[in-house]
Amino acid sequence: MKSANASIIAGIVLIGLGGLLLLDRFGVMDSAAIVAPLIFAAVGVLFLSLFVRRRENWWAAIPGSVFLGLAAVITATELTGGAWGAAFLFLFMGAGFAAVFVRERTNWWALIPSGVMLTLAVIVALPQELQGMPTAAVLFLGLAATFGVLSLVPINSTGHAGDHPAERMKWPLIPAAVLTVMGLIFALQATVVFISLDFAFPAIMILAGITLMVYAYIAHRDGRQKSHRPGPRAG
Repeated sequence: MKSANASIIAGIVLIGLGGLLLLDRFGVMDSAAIVAPLIFAAVGVLFLSLFVRRRENWWAAIPGSVFLGLAAVITATELTGGAWGAAFLFLFMGAGFAAVFVRERTNWWALIPSGVMLTLAVIVALPQELQGMPTAAVLFLGLAATFGVLSLVPINSTGHAGDHPAERMKWPLIPAAVLTVMGLIFALQATVVFISLDFAFPAIMILAGITLMVYAYIAHRDGRQKSHRPGPRAG
């Protein structure tokens, strides 16, 4: 039954593409701008169908989002003349990596490329008037938010996310703190509050050192609490 359904869908797609090419040959319509995004969209839907069918096919969300993003880029470029076109590719890719995490919670690593792609989508969509310091601020703050979200992901003792987690990851707080400081510095510079680089880099180093000390203190405290927990009583 599944093979028959796949054959029907493939047949419909081929008939549609062939019809568009014939219309292009007869000069009825210019199908060049339609066929390419349709092909990319069809391949993307094929991968997404694999993603939906089985839980272990989480990987299919990545190529599926890429092909759908390419279809969106071509369509947006034709409609808007190139404005915001590339943003759709990053947006779809970010959604694809997020779907990988949602489908299989042990794939917490997918949140990192998801956050990076979504941040790049925002940067590409920024108007020309906001290029420069605002772009750098969005980049660093977006990456900081990515690691901040990652620190909220619960994991168990084996280091993988689970339905009944034991604790949350703490190491993402270090890059999140450093990136937040850098993002705020660029944001302040973008709002004409000038901070000399002679003071900015030492301030970043001091704040990074404080962050490392706080992280070491929290890790040491948690280690002491675990060591003082009563063990299982002998029967």
